[in-house]
Amino acid sequence: MLNIRQKFGKFGENVAVRHLRKIGYQVICQNYRNRFGEIDIIARDGDCLVFVEVKSRRTDTYGHPKYAVTRAKQEKIARTALYYLKSTHQINCRARFDVASVTLFDRKPCVEIIKNAFECV
Repeated sequence: MLNIRQKFGKFGENVAVRHLRKIGYQVICQNYRNRFGEIDIIARDGDCLVFVEVKSRRTDTYGHPKYAVTRAKQEKIARTALYYLKSTHQINCRARFDVASVTLFDRKPCVEIIKNAFECV
């Protein structure tokens, strides 16, 4: 059973998936997990494989969600993505890391996609 925070996070991911599809991304999978961590969304944007971290907020009390991907989180996502690329034999493909920022400040979801939000370190 999901708690309220987890339900809102899942809601934000679903909003982000719909938005990504609307702007032309081909969603490959959601909630990819391996021994290194989890990636919220893996998608294709043209010839580029995109690893998307979704951050959602109902208020701006803790700041805008696009700033919530810490350096430690970036490193964890990068390790998880590298394992995905190796295990799917796509190690030489173009890839990038995007952040999907989902806000619900005015009762209507607003999505902002930050392309190339960070680089693999």
